[in-house]
Formats: sequence, structure tokens, C-alpha cells
Amino acid sequence: MNDIILRGTAADSQIRFFCAYTRETVEKARQIHNTSPIATAALGRLLTAGAIMGSMGKNASDILTLQIQCSGPIGGLIVTANAKAQVKGYVNNPNVMLPPSPKGKLDIGKALDSGILSVIKDIGLKEPYVGQSNLVSGEIAEDLTYYFATSEQIPTSVALGVLMEKNNTVKHSGGFIIQLMPFAEENLISTLEKRLASFSSITALFDQGMTPENIINQLFEGYDINLTDTVTPSYHCDCSKERVYKAVMSIGKKEIEEMIADNEPIEVNCHFCNKNYLFSVDELKKMLSQQ
Repeated sequence: MNDIILRGTAADSQIRFFCAYTRETVEKARQIHNTSPIATAALGRLLTAGAIMGSMGKNASDILTLQIQCSGPIGGLIVTANAKAQVKGYVNNPNVMLPPSPKGKLDIGKALDSGILSVIKDIGLKEPYVGQSNLVSGEIAEDLTYYFATSEQIPTSVALGVLMEKNNTVKHSGGFIIQLMPFAEENLISTLEKRLASFSSITALFDQGMTPENIINQLFEGYDINLTDTVTPSYHCDCSKERVYKAVMSIGKKEIEEMIADNEPIEVNCHFCNKNYLFSVDELKKMLSQQ
């Protein structure tokens, strides 16, 4: 199954939904960062959420950033996405290892522990919009559900999951975001709550061979479903030597002078794709002349 995000409405447009399959995207992130299984699962969940939420952007230039600052051993995560559902991200401690949870699963809640989730939307205004909420479980899906309820006042259900193979590659990854419109009727809300309460984990459904479309049809059985479009999520880093050059220039005259005094080229690493950029002493001198 190829990576995809389905977008649409259901129940006479009382609900809008986004359902994603993201195995290729998350596996690429795992390969780039050489993450442990628990770090892969945490980053994979946040990448999936970022791809979906990024695709909600109204303008092609909109940029969404999801940042988790936490006290747990994973040390924090960051994901950036655009309106095309192109995502990139990293974890501060990609090698984190923990014993399984009491249910025998990867203990992401313990890896994150307490902290803050920040949602930053750069939509072309003078200042980006920043919404924040506390982590309620560290499981990411529940934390995002809480964020939508408290910061955006939108009744939302979020499911996210990453299933690993025994060789620590990604077997399945995906999730959904379901939001109620303000005019949603009480009986619909009640029915949906019951269905979500008995809902199996999203990766278990993928493992049974279900597609995002199958999952949506199951959730909204008996209601009209209007699939509006699909988007292909992907892991994509837009770094370049030119961008990194500007970033190095911005650190200040004194720091660049100190680098030149060392008389050695410098190497700058991109956190998102692990690509290294080398700058010669002559290039550093050029930066200095442009200050």
C-alpha cells in the first residue's frame, strides 16, 4: 500500500475527516536518523500528524511546525510540514531505549513523560500563530486531541500508530483526524463516540489488510461519505547549501571571525536529513565581507 491521505466529509458535512497511511514516509525518517524502535514510533506518529495537519493549510506557502518539549529520555521532537503534506522531523535522542509498557507495547508515554506540545502555523502574517497545551499522556494522539479541544475549541478525535517489524523496520504507519462541525447533531456525536470507543488500533487494522478508505467506511457506516481528494505525504527536506550559508552568516561577525582564525573549514549538519555542508575558509571570509 502506497502512502496516502484521504480527505473528505461525512454525515451531511457534519464531520470532516483525514485518514493517512504513512509507512514509506516514516521508514525514510527511520533510515535517515537511524532511530531506535521507540524513537521511530514517536517520530512516526508526529510525522503522520504533521502531514495531515499540514495538508489542512489553505495556502501553498503555509508551514506547520509541531514541537514537543518534554522531560522524558527522548528529549523532545520536532516536525515541520507544508500544504503538500511534505514533512521532515527529528528526535533529540534517536537512540532512546525503554522496557515495554505493561501492555507489552513501545512505551512512548514514558519516553516523552511530561511536557508541552506547541503547534506553530506560519500562514504569511507578521507573526506565526502559536498554540500550546500540556502533554496529557505523551502518547501524541491523545495530546493532539487535547490540543484541538483546548487551543482551537474543535471537538476532534486523533488516532496515530506505528507498527514495527522484528528487524526494526516500519511495517505499518498511519492515523486519522476526525473533527465535528459546530452544527453536528447530538445523536451523531453519540454514535461516533461509541464507535471510536470500540475502535481497534489503527495499525492493527492496517495489519489486517484494511486501507484508509476501508477504515473510513467502517467508522461512518450508515452515513453518507464524500471523499473530496487525496494527497500523497512524503519525507522531504528542503535544505540547500545556500540556505545553510545564510544560516551561518546570521550567527554574527565575531563567531565567523573566530572560525576564520582556526584556519579550518567548518562542517554544518542538517538535523532534518543528516546532510553535511562544508564551508571553506574563503567562503567564511566571503560571509564576513557580506556582514
